[in-house]
Amino acid sequence: MKKISILGSTGSIGVNTLNVVLQNEMQFSVVALAAGRNIDLLKAQIEQFNPMIASVIDEEHALRLKERLPFDCKTEILWGPSGYREVARVPEAEMVISAMVGSAGLVPTLEALDAGKHIGLANKETLVTAGRLVVEKAREKKVRILPVDSEHSAVFQCLSGQREQDVRKIILTASGGPFRTLSRAQLEQVTPADALKHPNWEMGRKITIDSASMMNKGLEIIEAKWLFGLDIDRIDVLVHPQSIIHSMVEFVDGSIMAQLGIPDMRIPIAYALSFPSRMPNHGVFLDFLRSTPLEFFQPDPDRFPCLKLAMDAGRAGGTLPVVLNGANEVAVEAFLTEKITFTQIPAVIAEALSRHRSFSSPVLEEILEADGWSRREANKIIKEINH
Repeated sequence: MKKISILGSTGSIGVNTLNVVLQNEMQFSVVALAAGRNIDLLKAQIEQFNPMIASVIDEEHALRLKERLPFDCKTEILWGPSGYREVARVPEAEMVISAMVGSAGLVPTLEALDAGKHIGLANKETLVTAGRLVVEKAREKKVRILPVDSEHSAVFQCLSGQREQDVRKIILTASGGPFRTLSRAQLEQVTPADALKHPNWEMGRKITIDSASMMNKGLEIIEAKWLFGLDIDRIDVLVHPQSIIHSMVEFVDGSIMAQLGIPDMRIPIAYALSFPSRMPNHGVFLDFLRSTPLEFFQPDPDRFPCLKLAMDAGRAGGTLPVVLNGANEVAVEAFLTEKITFTQIPAVIAEALSRHRSFSSPVLEEILEADGWSRREANKIIKEINH
């Protein structure tokens, strides 16, 4: 039985991971859970899966959680950065699912790697902000980083058994989000409620907005660079509204391999958990006779400038991807709270990038410093916009 720990258990990926565990309860055991502020859901997860430890964002939420748990509950409740480190390093876990939202997942993921855990990586920001450090640590500890994102899982599967020198390029597919056909003028009028209506996937709020702005695909390009060791210029993006082809790999002989399936995150999660084997799917299967025609479009950089911002930052490297990510997280939250418009998200990010003096080959302390700077600067830019 494989024992797992989950960083971000109350988010979309965490909930789906636990769903996969329930469907295959003879193969997996959950030994540790980490969440943020959603103690109601975490309480239910603790009661159902009986982990050894669970952690929340701070002591206040930990005390509230303890009050709501049964008096005979044996799960140790922790909190804060030290609690997240314990969940990441718990000796009994063989694998850690890294699914915390944003750059908050970086340090716990590095802790898990340092403890010799295999990683099921859903937190793309970890590789965006510290790809070199993460890849080097995984190599040093001789552990696997298995992608959970549907696009990177697709590429990983297409590359299985292939020689690195035979790969010409990777093609990441994007749904295009809810605003794929809107004009620039229409994009200026969209609301948070509009942006949260993704046509194909059920995801968390932040990643859903990133999908609408196509920043999500930009972050995935940088993630793919580190996961698969390719230059940014060998990673393409195609808008594929049906979300059936999850990504493709083109080889030097002109062959293209694609991974297809219904848009259900439980499929790539299950593959990461069971690798190198596969588990039976208990859900819906793809039916080609009932599916709509598969379409492909070039992404429009004028309407969705976040994609180019990410690619440029990924090419430049250093701490620019850190600033890209931090400023984006602040801008997305500002949009969700209606402090800026949808089209001002890339404007905030671009201005933060233009003000940053990048460090090449940063160490962890410099990455964390750049992350904090980017958030302060992005908030300053948002205040400037509103005055």
